[in-house]
Amino acid sequence: MNEEDLISKKELLELTGISYGQLYRWKRKNLIPEEWFVRKSSFTGQETFFPKDKILQRIERIKNMKDGLSLDELADVFSPSSNIQSLSPENLVERNIVTVLAMGLFEEECGSQETLSFNDILTVYVLQKLLQSGEMTREEGKMLITVMREHYGTLAAKPCELVLIRKMGVPLLLLAESAEQIYFDKDVKWILRLPLAASMEELKLKINETEA
Repeated sequence: MNEEDLISKKELLELTGISYGQLYRWKRKNLIPEEWFVRKSSFTGQETFFPKDKILQRIERIKNMKDGLSLDELADVFSPSSNIQSLSPENLVERNIVTVLAMGLFEEECGSQETLSFNDILTVYVLQKLLQSGEMTREEGKMLITVMREHYGTLAAKPCELVLIRKMGVPLLLLAESAEQIYFDKDVKWILRLPLAASMEELKLKINETEA
């Protein structure tokens, strides 16, 4: 990680207006990952730094949500796993978590199911977002379902991105731990890069908000 990508603890506290106590309380509650605390030598001894963009985005989200959710609930939102075991397709549609269109396409590919696992719910949620935005066609949506069901389980605990590219109109969809390190020839057109952790957080919040 480059030096310019880091922010010191002192700068972070000054910039965000949070206290030392808040920062480490959020760390204890797993709202901020341990690996984001980067210890480096400086002329004053050991100093703590953080990945600048990630920590600033995370703290902003915590500050925006902490009045409506407990710290334990926030920890679940930011966790790479989920306490949600399964929900029925009917329940998901009734609560406006996913649309009938996205659910129908999923069932067209995977068959009718009594309940969906959290990973499948995330798949339908992402599918819905990309269909509604117009970034993905119906046929590409079918590819998304296949890729997520076959490969997301092995990456679920890691930061990963959904990547869609097209070459001469032919789409290719992939999951990548870091799209920053993927290179293509000049004829390839990047269509989208979607960090799945952000979509997972959105989905968990939506489920929490619509709970009876």
